[in-house]
Amino acid sequence: MKLFTQVRGLPVITAEEAATLGTVKDLTIDARTRCIACLRLSGAPKDAAVVDWDEVEAVGQDAVIVRSRAAAGSGADSAPEHHEAVGSRVLTEDGSEHGTVKDVAFDPVSGRILTLYTALGDIAGDRLIGLGSYATVVHAERSSVSPSSL
Repeated sequence: MKLFTQVRGLPVITAEEAATLGTVKDLTIDARTRCIACLRLSGAPKDAAVVDWDEVEAVGQDAVIVRSRAAAGSGADSAPEHHEAVGSRVLTEDGSEHGTVKDVAFDPVSGRILTLYTALGDIAGDRLIGLGSYATVVHAERSSVSPSSL
């Protein structure tokens, strides 16, 4: 498991050329798949500032490794619109407030979103519905009702 806040600012290095492409500025989530879609880089040319998650070889403590220099710019055409996850307000699909996102945990191999850490408690990644400029939207937590309580 990795956190968004642990990955921001890490250098992005190519496995083939050992070249630095830039540093991780942010991670873009595809809410439909509940996975990271791409890395957004700072310090890279504009046409090379987005790297598709499929190009990521490893996410370590000191760097993110991508396949090659050709990976730079690979995610620009297919990337979903970027919206900040960390710091965004959280709403359930019925409109209830659930604080703000403090951090996001993800699987560093698959990019799957595991947990949204919020001011009011943790939310499982599989509850994510959408991420927009106004809020992160999640499924409301369902309480289980036993037949004997009816």
